[in-house]
Amino acid sequence: MTNTQSRTDLQFDQHLDAKGLNCPLPVLKAKLILNKMTPGRVLFVEATDPHSKVDFEAYCARTGHNILTAREIDKVFEFYIQREENPTKI
Repeated sequence: MTNTQSRTDLQFDQHLDAKGLNCPLPVLKAKLILNKMTPGRVLFVEATDPHSKVDFEAYCARTGHNILTAREIDKVFEFYIQREENPTKI
């Protein structure tokens, strides 16, 4: 999806619905998508796993991808992750 908007009107280029998936699947699926994205593009992830906040923070800290926004709305964790130019491979 391109030029799509979430409930809060933040712009993103790809969407990953990881609701119902448990660790490590949300991060692994996000990694696959981010690897195919152009640097600077934004991935919007929705997840329900309570550990996803810690998991995505750790993943982005290790790879260099930038979490633009992370929040919880109605028990759904939302992440806007901007793809790094040259992410560290893990």
